[in-house]
Amino acid sequence: MTLTALLSVSDKTGILEFAQALHGLGIKLLSTGGTAKLLADAGLPVTEVADHTGFPEMLDGRVKTLHPKIHGGLLARRDLPAHVAAIKEHGIDTIDLLVVNLYPFESTVAKPGCTLEDAIENIDIGGPAMVRSAAKNWKDVGVLTDASQYAVALAELKADGKLSDKTKFAFSVAAFNRIADYDGAISDYLSAIDFDASIGQPAPTRSLFPAQSNGRFVKVQDLRYGENPHQQAAFYRDLYPAPGSLVSAKQLQGKELSYNNIADADAAWECVKSFDEPACVIVKHANPCGVAVGKDALEAYSKAFKTDPTSAFGGIIAFNRPVDLATAQAVNKQFVEVLMAPGYTPEALEVFQATKAKLNVRVLEIALPKASKGGATDWDNGRNAMDVKRVGSGLLIQTADNHELALADLKVVSKKQPTPQQLQDLLFAWKVAKYVKSNAIVFCADGMTMGVGAGQMSRLDSARIASIKAEHAGLSLKDTAVASDAFFPFRDGLDVVVDAGAGCVIQPGGSMRDQEVIDAADERGVVMVFSGVRHFRH
Repeated sequence: MTLTALLSVSDKTGILEFAQALHGLGIKLLSTGGTAKLLADAGLPVTEVADHTGFPEMLDGRVKTLHPKIHGGLLARRDLPAHVAAIKEHGIDTIDLLVVNLYPFESTVAKPGCTLEDAIENIDIGGPAMVRSAAKNWKDVGVLTDASQYAVALAELKADGKLSDKTKFAFSVAAFNRIADYDGAISDYLSAIDFDASIGQPAPTRSLFPAQSNGRFVKVQDLRYGENPHQQAAFYRDLYPAPGSLVSAKQLQGKELSYNNIADADAAWECVKSFDEPACVIVKHANPCGVAVGKDALEAYSKAFKTDPTSAFGGIIAFNRPVDLATAQAVNKQFVEVLMAPGYTPEALEVFQATKAKLNVRVLEIALPKASKGGATDWDNGRNAMDVKRVGSGLLIQTADNHELALADLKVVSKKQPTPQQLQDLLFAWKVAKYVKSNAIVFCADGMTMGVGAGQMSRLDSARIASIKAEHAGLSLKDTAVASDAFFPFRDGLDVVVDAGAGCVIQPGGSMRDQEVIDAADERGVVMVFSGVRHFRH
């Protein structure tokens, strides 16, 4: 029996070659519009859908495949005599292979200046309808919705003359996933538009937060367990992940990543890629316990490790520069769970392959996002545009904290003026504090953290913990720069960090007692700078 394939694609990548291969296998070709013209111009014998159905395309192509001869050919079950008799009675031929990709709705609405009219014209109707019909009848119809599936289908057709049930089912699942993603994108777009009664039509602007949010994620891997062994877990990525994000990591060696590994690794990677200079970030339990910049990766690591060698044990280490032999040898002296960098020299990798124990180290390679250019979006810079947190039976969704503080943004509020070095230390401390759990207090000097206090209910306790950690690490906090992720509500917080040795402080400001704290800074003879921005991280 001759098989029939219906091809109707918006993205024509690889379709001509695929159709030529199908024809070579003796498969009859049906097609529509531009796809049919492409095949015919290449000399392939192709039947237009309009000729097949006896009904012309109409309404600017909106109606062409919505016809019983198409959907009957896709939906008829070959194992049910009643179905076979029905299509025979009405002169409907079966369709065995459907190749469809949809109008480019997602890419259309992503373009600057896209109008509602443009978006609506790119909502596919006939394509999803055919895909659903074919996917529902997966035992009898193979449905291909992506060019990456062509090679798999051809290999089986050449070998066996048909697609296996396993492949047809996999294609069916992929088809329904594609339709879900497509409809979700349409829902997200239209749900962000309000009808403006004053002008009698939808408003020209879109809300940042649509009335319905349709999360679309793809599973990367199942995990052995979740945050604790009695919990189950899996790792998912965005349907369209930002470049340079953790989900793009290539694991070069080591044990399978755990739930906590991934959470900590994300914290380390997001922090380290925020620095332009060679940097190293060591994270333990989602908090940076050591951060530093240096002339190269080795110096950055050596400085970061000094901050808190105790916490660094079993930590997550991230670099924003390739790891060379000397850096690998230094890291190899401690117990590390996960190592991340944009690259590794062959000699560096050999260090972590020398013993069975070291082979357990999870070594990840992640390409850094491209440098920011004028007009670049957060996505272009490898940053998420939105943050999401699960609460009960709901979600909290917010724009991501992608604010970057510049030197010109600083407001000196103390009588004492900062030196150029102090300004650089304050900016460094502020950048680190952004990635420390609230309440966050970070002491820094000369491009390295000297003490980190995180996640305490009291800002005073965070300051005391940072001081204690510095003392245990043998580091002096004299004349250090201190960042507080939120304002000091009273002068006592300032007094604690100054008593520990701080010579300059950066905080958001905005408290009703700001003047009291500023007066305290003047009294203690330290520099105080306001950032005007808060960095709570819960």
